[in-house]
Amino acid sequence: MINRFYENFKKYIKENIQQILILFVCFLILMWPVNYYIITGGGTIDIKNRVKIQNEYKSKGSLHLAYVAELHGNVATYLLSYVIPSWEREDINDYKVEEEEDVKSVDFRNQLELQASIDAAIQVAYQKAGKTFEIKKEHLYVTYVAKNSLSKLKVGDEILTVAGKKITNFEELRALIESYEVNDEILFKVRRNQKEKEIVAKIYLEKNRKVIGITMNKSVEYKTKPPIKLQFKKSESGPSGGLMLALDIYNKLTKQDITKGRKIVGTGTISEDGRVGEIGGVKYKLMGAVKKKADIFIVPQGENYQSAIKEAKKKKYNIQIIGVKTWEEALEKLAQ
Repeated sequence: MINRFYENFKKYIKENIQQILILFVCFLILMWPVNYYIITGGGTIDIKNRVKIQNEYKSKGSLHLAYVAELHGNVATYLLSYVIPSWEREDINDYKVEEEEDVKSVDFRNQLELQASIDAAIQVAYQKAGKTFEIKKEHLYVTYVAKNSLSKLKVGDEILTVAGKKITNFEELRALIESYEVNDEILFKVRRNQKEKEIVAKIYLEKNRKVIGITMNKSVEYKTKPPIKLQFKKSESGPSGGLMLALDIYNKLTKQDITKGRKIVGTGTISEDGRVGEIGGVKYKLMGAVKKKADIFIVPQGENYQSAIKEAKKKKYNIQIIGVKTWEEALEKLAQ
């Protein structure tokens, strides 16, 4: 039986070898990568699957993060983007601060931005709910190094001291740089690959401003009462979920149910003082909210809100859109 099958298969290959080779070459061409991401729409994530708090209050409705769905482009998806109306192309270089940046550096920055949004959301929600929030330790990391930076600092370095001083944010570093002159050198002590290193950075002028050519972001170790646990996938990153995380954490900490039985989807960054910041991909995130039959879509006030309203009118979406500048404003509008 096996020999018979083998002989028939071999005969088929010989008779159709030309067509098979053509199909194989076509497959290789269609799978060839291109320098684009293909945006295929948006989706939502139910936050109850990401945030767990001890003895948390339950709600009748639900709160969801909004995200943009994208594919790494190849010839096939690139061509399909001209046929499928909801698919759009984004140049992959637009996702990088500098063309020379590698994927590892971009991923590290995105993951740290997610962690920073989580830290800010927890702090805002616990303080508003009157619960205990204690910062145990702060870590400051290099998240970007300019190509013309006069230092050997690397993305991922944890900054321990600068000129012998402990700093906790970028504003403190800016003030320290301003106290020096152009071409002065500043000594950084950093932790890299579990080892402490001393690295010199030289100050230079850029757009009439003294700089050393790096940006930083903070990660916080905290102790909360009640305890909280957050779980995100490695593929999930970026700061745009901060607003909705803060709303969900607050909702789980208090008897007040801000959902009132509604399905609420939203997006927006959040700072430690509760300010909501703008994000990208609004129309795709709105698309995802509508697709998942959300009642309300929360978005940062300003350009994001105007874009969402314009898209909703264009596509005739049946959804309530709320624009907010602060986390407390989001609470107030949901209460109405």
